[in-house]
Amino acid sequence: MTQVPADVLEAVSGARSIVVMTGAGMSAESGLATFRDPHEGLWARFRPEELATPEAWEADRDLVWAWYQWRVGQVLAAEPNAGHRALAEWSRSTDLTLVTQNVDDLHERAGSTDVRHLHGSLVAPRCTDCARPAPPEPPPVEPVERLTPPRCEHCGGAVRPGVVWFGEVPHGIDAAADAVVAADLLVVVGTSGVVYPAAGLTDLAVELGRRVLLVDPAAASRDGVTSWRTTAATGLPALVDRW
Repeated sequence: MTQVPADVLEAVSGARSIVVMTGAGMSAESGLATFRDPHEGLWARFRPEELATPEAWEADRDLVWAWYQWRVGQVLAAEPNAGHRALAEWSRSTDLTLVTQNVDDLHERAGSTDVRHLHGSLVAPRCTDCARPAPPEPPPVEPVERLTPPRCEHCGGAVRPGVVWFGEVPHGIDAAADAVVAADLLVVVGTSGVVYPAAGLTDLAVELGRRVLLVDPAAASRDGVTSWRTTAATGLPALVDRW
């Protein structure tokens, strides 16, 4: 079992209410490419930023839907790792609020409940017009460049990916901030904690004098933050085991 540094144990000791915020590094350990990783094959010539906007959706819905369905296929082929499972176990033994910047469902499949997806979810599409949830569509077996989105069963509008695009407001960011205010400890996993608006949660915790633990292989030193340079799948099971 991985040894947990003394300063990390001190950071989490006695915490009664915990917020955990996870980022792309958590899912990368399950084999999922991060958003800006270079694509291969069919999608290699497209930049993600060109497809992840409301303007791209309005310009070519078949193209955007096909790209997101390809990403859905990647998510469904991945499995939760030991870090996901450790957080699910931790949530059963303490007051823990789980906030994620990731758009996969690996936390849920590991057993976590009430996961707050700041950037939405690939497996939770919704109607463009009435915003009602729509059942997920199975992705094609092989990637295709164009795929007509399904229609909403309520209003007939086009079903869109259930993610937050560039230019849209993250889901539940105010509620996440409220949870940080009420917590004793913020644990940031698999993310640098410097990309806004999610990084604002780290800033808020530091400003309020809350304990902050950053778990990431590239964790940088910062005033008011305890940094542990390890991966989620390695560090979190050891930390929860010592809890």
